[in-house]
Amino acid sequence: MAEPKKTTILLVEDDMELAELTSRRFEKEGFCVQHEANGLTASKRIVDEKPDLVVLDIMLPGMDGFEVCRTVRPNYSGPILIMTARDDDMDEILGLELGADDFVTKPVQPRVLMAHIRALLRRLHTAPPQEKSRRITLGDLVVDASRREVMLKGQHIDLTTIEFDLLWYLVNRAGESISRQDIYQTLFHYDYDGLDRSVDVYISRIRNKLGDDPSATHYIKTVRGVGYLMAGEVQ
Repeated sequence: MAEPKKTTILLVEDDMELAELTSRRFEKEGFCVQHEANGLTASKRIVDEKPDLVVLDIMLPGMDGFEVCRTVRPNYSGPILIMTARDDDMDEILGLELGADDFVTKPVQPRVLMAHIRALLRRLHTAPPQEKSRRITLGDLVVDASRREVMLKGQHIDLTTIEFDLLWYLVNRAGESISRQDIYQTLFHYDYDGLDRSVDVYISRIRNKLGDDPSATHYIKTVRGVGYLMAGEVQ
């Protein structure tokens, strides 16, 4: 019987000593690890090779991590975890806005890094939460959980893992006002602290891909002081 295929992680890090230590840790945990030190080359490899997950440093030669993230997102839907040595909230917000799924600040304990990676992979390999049906249609929008596909007016919409899970959660509760607390507890398994803007950034990205006008949203509406509401009736 053939051995199961190992999960592939592309580590994009130009600090060779750190890259070697991190790669050994990933391999010890059972992952297949590829390494790239140059941002420009990494962006091509991510699109061409489609690793299961990318761990991406920000400060890179050739192209920085933010630009790598922005460049690959239209053609890569897998999880991207950004690592940075700069403890700056704006770095995290920018990374999320450009398409990252998670963010850690170096130095990070190996067990903490592994916890982030496993959480991202769980979202990738498990069914979205609270599903009523495997395929839901709201007007021109079709969300198919079995294929993890989104179609709008017959056109395929590319979403990242977290974006899809969030949209699926919203369409399953179409017509209901959903609090940020509910979203954080259900999708991320921790409480909303009143400050974290991650979900707001993900919502903004989904709206942009669905062509929702921020001044007159058609699909995802903001409920002031509460959270969000998916407009429309399930067909």
